[in-house]
Amino acid sequence: MINIIPSEQRHHADHGWLDTHWHFSFADYFDENNIHWGPLRVFNDDVVQGGGGFDFHPHKDMEIVSYIVDGALEHRDRLGNRHVNRAGEVQVMSAGKGIVHAESNPAPAEPMRLIQLWIIPRHKDLTPRWEQRPYTKEDRHNRLFPVVSPVDAKVDGSLTIDQDASIYVSSLDAGKTVTHSAQPGRHAYFFVIDGDVELNGQRLTRGDQARIADETALTIKADKNSELMLLDLP
Repeated sequence: MINIIPSEQRHHADHGWLDTHWHFSFADYFDENNIHWGPLRVFNDDVVQGGGGFDFHPHKDMEIVSYIVDGALEHRDRLGNRHVNRAGEVQVMSAGKGIVHAESNPAPAEPMRLIQLWIIPRHKDLTPRWEQRPYTKEDRHNRLFPVVSPVDAKVDGSLTIDQDASIYVSSLDAGKTVTHSAQPGRHAYFFVIDGDVELNGQRLTRGDQARIADETALTIKADKNSELMLLDLP
């Protein structure tokens, strides 16, 4: 089963400093039929204007993954971590028993585009941690490149989370194809960051998502240069 949800069906809010599209119920948007997809609880596509950001706030018992599409994201937390993530970089924050952090766009004028995912962990009250890693366009060029994997089945070079879930990104040239195989009974989640693609013969364009169940083989073909994200989920 592949359920394609067009970009315009996402919840949209424009706060001036923040222009955001939410894929699932979040903050003041609630839909009892759109809470999660497997352990994927939040998928937000945010554009933060220069100087804008989220002040210090707490999280608990959530694996929070941020992927910077354009611009830069500055992370600060009460654990003492502080870092500016650039386009293509990924950070993981395991909130565990509790963490307080802030995120902002350090550029005075240039906007930043950020994709943030919240994944429900397998265990509660873990020790909070934060880590990040830079990746290049060459890393993901014409391949599904793993940037996040389960902590107990880590893929070399990836960041880890406490869930049986993996996150892949790809920068796919027009006419190129990548494939993904999954075990029976798994879920998947596919998002077109930019471009136009075909997923098992079905067309998706920028901002479209696909919620996938019980598909053991996925074929992704780019109709033009495209940026993609794929989650393999329990």
